[in-house]
Amino acid sequence: MSKGLWCSAYRCDRVRPPLDHAVFVTTTEDLAMAAALRVEVESWSKELDALMLRVGGCFVRPEARRTARDAIDGLLADLPRKNCWSLAEYAGHGSPDRLQHLLGRARWDDAAVRADVAGYVAENLTVGVDTDLVALVFDETGDQKKGSRTIGVQRQYSGTCGRIENCQLAVYATLATPAGHAFVDVELHLPQSWTSDPDRLAEAGVPQEVGFATKPQLAPRMTERVLAAGILPGWIAADEAYGDNPELRRELETRCMNYVMAVSCDTQVPTPAGKLSRRQPRRADPTQRLAGLVRGPRQQRRTALRPGLHQHQRRRADPSPPAAVPAQPAHR
Repeated sequence: MSKGLWCSAYRCDRVRPPLDHAVFVTTTEDLAMAAALRVEVESWSKELDALMLRVGGCFVRPEARRTARDAIDGLLADLPRKNCWSLAEYAGHGSPDRLQHLLGRARWDDAAVRADVAGYVAENLTVGVDTDLVALVFDETGDQKKGSRTIGVQRQYSGTCGRIENCQLAVYATLATPAGHAFVDVELHLPQSWTSDPDRLAEAGVPQEVGFATKPQLAPRMTERVLAAGILPGWIAADEAYGDNPELRRELETRCMNYVMAVSCDTQVPTPAGKLSRRQPRRADPTQRLAGLVRGPRQQRRTALRPGLHQHQRRRADPSPPAAVPAQPAHR
């Protein structure tokens, strides 16, 4: 009788397989499958030990270092809910006090940990890879909350929830190469409802020098840290929340960094001949549309692209009469 085992599909055997890529494997070779899984788990455990040894110097006391390892084990485990209580239970702690102390009162350098992790990711994902195949991707995600005391929480739109919710938003930087992808940095987004209330910031332990910054303004900060960690991405990628920001694009161009970012449908592109609107007829030929952009301000009827003119203006400005429709033969 065949046995089924839950395994994970992933490329690199040097890291723990992601939990969201599980596939059901059916096999009659129980011993061979068990041996393969044991080797995989042992390899992953040794690699995590090496990573924790690398970041161990960022923790002042050994107790905090051991608690951090327990927290990481719990975060990587397949738990239905992950909080200090569930992580403590998974680690065998009698209460969540040790984890809460690590997150709230223990002394450790989170910036140094992020730098070490970014260096570790670069060593495993970018060595021997062409720079043009290395991309740094920015995107935000929201964590739904119930209270009002979590730092940065307020009612705001969350793409994770797909609606406006009481949530906390953070911008993440992901390094992506053909060898895999991994997070290398994160910045918490503080809304103006927080930065304009010094008492609320002080109660939450937020440093006084922290001010308001939009999500596109957080991206250059993370780019600076990624470059300082020795990572040289060939491309920067993001959605229209970042592509619509001219300051971010200008900052990347000043650094001579390539980028590909989405823009809103009403974005106008400045050219020597004027502004080209991105609005296109519903049945426009994409090949001709691209040709019109490459060749310049040539007025092509099929592309309906004219400098500085919207659709209703293009119809009035075009003096050519519509093409005659050939008569259809009558059906008998």
